[in-house]
Amino acid sequence: MLNAVGKAQNILLLGGTSEIGISIVTRFLKQGPSHVTLAARKDSPRVADAVAEIEAAGAESVTVVDFDALDTASHPAAIDAAFEKGDVDVAIVAFGILGDNEAQWRDQALAVEATSVNYTAGVSVGVLLGQKFEAQGHGTIVAMSSVAGQRVRRSNFVYGSAKAGFDGFYTQLGEALRGSGANVLVVRAGQVRTKMSADAGEAPLTVNREDVANAVYDAVVNKKDIIYVHPLFQYVSLAFQFIPRAIFRKLPF
Repeated sequence: MLNAVGKAQNILLLGGTSEIGISIVTRFLKQGPSHVTLAARKDSPRVADAVAEIEAAGAESVTVVDFDALDTASHPAAIDAAFEKGDVDVAIVAFGILGDNEAQWRDQALAVEATSVNYTAGVSVGVLLGQKFEAQGHGTIVAMSSVAGQRVRRSNFVYGSAKAGFDGFYTQLGEALRGSGANVLVVRAGQVRTKMSADAGEAPLTVNREDVANAVYDAVVNKKDIIYVHPLFQYVSLAFQFIPRAIFRKLPF
């Protein structure tokens, strides 16, 4: 449970090498040392750097749990391992892939992989986390959604459609857990400056990963259930809902 100054005792990052996820963990560690569990493929070449970055940020200890988003049968064991040290105060669901939309919608295998990682795996761990958090009666599940799921666009509809489902699942998981003492925070981020988005070019309202981390920290402390990063996307997304389809398809994005 977060203490009076917003310090967590135990943090879980699913997608343990995620740049945004690591920034969120680092922001929590500014409040004091915590145990951190990184759930990632142990054979990932980025795991060692992720552990080093978390340790340098002041983690009390770091554990790596082997986690493959596509291997949903292994998820129960991975989540159980993440809770071996006790209750988890903050669990961040931050794994995902972007990929090439034009390749994805023309290649069945690529499309299935993208939607399995971005949606199915999110539901898989969400069900398991929901059970754990309901039982412990406190804590926050942070679900890294995207404004791409608010109204799916032609330019990234494979990714966007998966994020639309992801967003809907975690929004309603929060409703299912209401009254349990646990909370779900859905983070609808726009484009964030990371390696994953480097090839996409600079879009309007692009933010740094530190901006996301600060917004998430404040939202967890204040028990919010949905935030937009950049905040203006809340109004942009609302406006998109009212644009007729014939006009929407002509917009340059």
